[in-house]
Amino acid sequence: MTEAGRERSERHSPERVAERLVADRKVRAVAQAGSFGTEFQWAGSVPTFVTFERGLLSAHSDARAGVTVERFPFEQLEAWRDWDAARAEAPLALLATSRVLYDPTGHYGRIQRTLWNLSASQRAAHRAELLLGAQDALSAARAAHTGAGHGVQEQLLALADAREIALTRLYPALLTWVHLWPEFEIRLPHAWRASAGLRFPKAVYHLESLYAFGGEPEARRVLLATRGLGLVEQERRARAAFQVGYYDGAVRYLRDETARTHREDLQRWLNLTPARREKLGTLMGVTRSPLGPAALNIVQELLDAVREGE
Repeated sequence: MTEAGRERSERHSPERVAERLVADRKVRAVAQAGSFGTEFQWAGSVPTFVTFERGLLSAHSDARAGVTVERFPFEQLEAWRDWDAARAEAPLALLATSRVLYDPTGHYGRIQRTLWNLSASQRAAHRAELLLGAQDALSAARAAHTGAGHGVQEQLLALADAREIALTRLYPALLTWVHLWPEFEIRLPHAWRASAGLRFPKAVYHLESLYAFGGEPEARRVLLATRGLGLVEQERRARAAFQVGYYDGAVRYLRDETARTHREDLQRWLNLTPARREKLGTLMGVTRSPLGPAALNIVQELLDAVREGE
C-alpha cells in the first residue's frame, strides 16, 4: 500500500471515525452498534455508529469507506427517553444493543436503561402491538395476493411479504418473551437459533420454513444467481458469510435483499426474460419455498406460536 493509501485507510478507520464524531460539536451522542469491535466480530462485521446530531431534520444513514453511520436528530434523543414515544418510532433494537461512546447529556444511557428494564407487563403490551401489526399486514397481504385471478407474481409477492412480516414483526415479538432485542446482521438465522431456538421450537421452525435454507449447496446456487442483477454489494457481503460458514445467513440475506431491490421484477414476472426469471427464482427460492397462500398460512402459524410463546 502506498503512503497516500495508508493515510486514507487510517483516516477512515473506525477509530478515527469515532474520534471525529465525538469531536463534532453538532453531535450530542455517539454509540457503536453491531458485532464489530466485540468478541463476536467476524469477517463480515460492518463498523457501525449511531449518532444524534443538532440541525438534522430527519434520520438518515451514511456509508463511506466501509463504515456506516446511522444519524438521528438530537430532538429524538430527548423524546425517546419516554417509553411510549420510543416504542412508537424508535429503532429499539439498535438503541438497546449499541455501546455508548459519548453521552454528555446522559440521555442515551437513560434510553438504554429503559429498554433493558421494561416490566413484564410493558413487554407484553409491546408484544401485543407487534402481533396486531403483523396480523394487519398479513390480512393486507392476503387481500392483495390471493384469490381469483391471481397468478405467479402474486404468489411471489405473498412470499416476499410473508418473510418481511416474520422478520420485522414476529421475530422481535418472539424475543420479548425473554427480554432480548434482535440483531439484523447477515448471521441472523444463526442468531435466532441461538437466542430462541431451544425455548421456542415451534416459532423458530415456522420462521425457518419460510426461507427454505439448504446449507452450503443452496448458498452456492444463490450466490451464482446474483450475477447480472445489480446485487454487487449484496453478493460481496453474502460471500463473506459463505466463506466463514454462515451458509444460511448468506441465503437469508440474499432472499430478503432480492425481494427488497427487485420487487418491481416480481410484479411484472411474466414479462421478464426466462434467464432473469431463473435467476430471481433461485434467489427467492421458488422451487423450495412455500408460495402464495401457503406462505401466508405459515406466517399465521408463526404468529400463533409467538402469541403463545411456543
